[in-house]
Amino acid sequence: MTALSAPADPTAPSLRTLRTDRQGPVLSIELNTPEQGNAVTDTMLDELLAVLDAQDPDVRVVVLGGAGEDFCLGGDRTEFAEQLAEDPTGGGIRVSGAKARRVCEALSANPAVTIARVQGKAIGAGLALALACDLRVGAETATFRLPELALGLPTAWGGLLPRLLNEVGAARVRELVLTCRAFGAAEARELSVLQNVVPEQELDAAVRAWAAPVVRRSATALRVTKHLFNAYANATRLADITSLDAELMASALAAHEYTTGKAARRTGTPF
Repeated sequence: MTALSAPADPTAPSLRTLRTDRQGPVLSIELNTPEQGNAVTDTMLDELLAVLDAQDPDVRVVVLGGAGEDFCLGGDRTEFAEQLAEDPTGGGIRVSGAKARRVCEALSANPAVTIARVQGKAIGAGLALALACDLRVGAETATFRLPELALGLPTAWGGLLPRLLNEVGAARVRELVLTCRAFGAAEARELSVLQNVVPEQELDAAVRAWAAPVVRRSATALRVTKHLFNAYANATRLADITSLDAELMASALAAHEYTTGKAARRTGTPF
């Protein structure tokens, strides 16, 4: 993504982990902690909620990208460890998990068309954020992974699993979740995790190509169409229990006491 500026609106929230840019009906949101691989923290979730809640109704397209080499390396395990140290029962994890679900719902239910612009790695929570968007374009070198099971955790973050099942299909999702293997952009397109794959230097052009016709659509027709897509998707997810995602993650972490090891906690490697 090209360099973005801080929000021009003086009433906009002060952002520490994001950069935003508004160009007419297009709002760009960039995860902006590249030194941590744009790992998702509680602060980042708060800021995403603030930006999406304050979104101007005239916005027709929201573009979600990541600064630096990677789109998002997932949740920040250092912060998870700190939250568990503060409350071994997982209370902090539950709060963060509830925010994660709200962020992903704010993207998927957004009245504007949401576009994920993916480069580098999209892991765990990063894949969840991308999958919550309507349209997803990735660089040819982008890679994806769901490592939760290898870390002793359930695939329960932001409503990721039912979205994957709906977009990809149960058999393929089962293999990806159980093996925790990485997969590249070409396979991601085959699986409908991505709808377009381009050279990295063409990502912005691909986003513009999608945004250009969308911004000309009737705001009312666009909003109703988004509602229809979401309603039909929800109708196929009768057993959706994503309201329990935060509870499942917190319980697993608290019970497991982060048995991925102290070394992982010290390094803060995100998943």
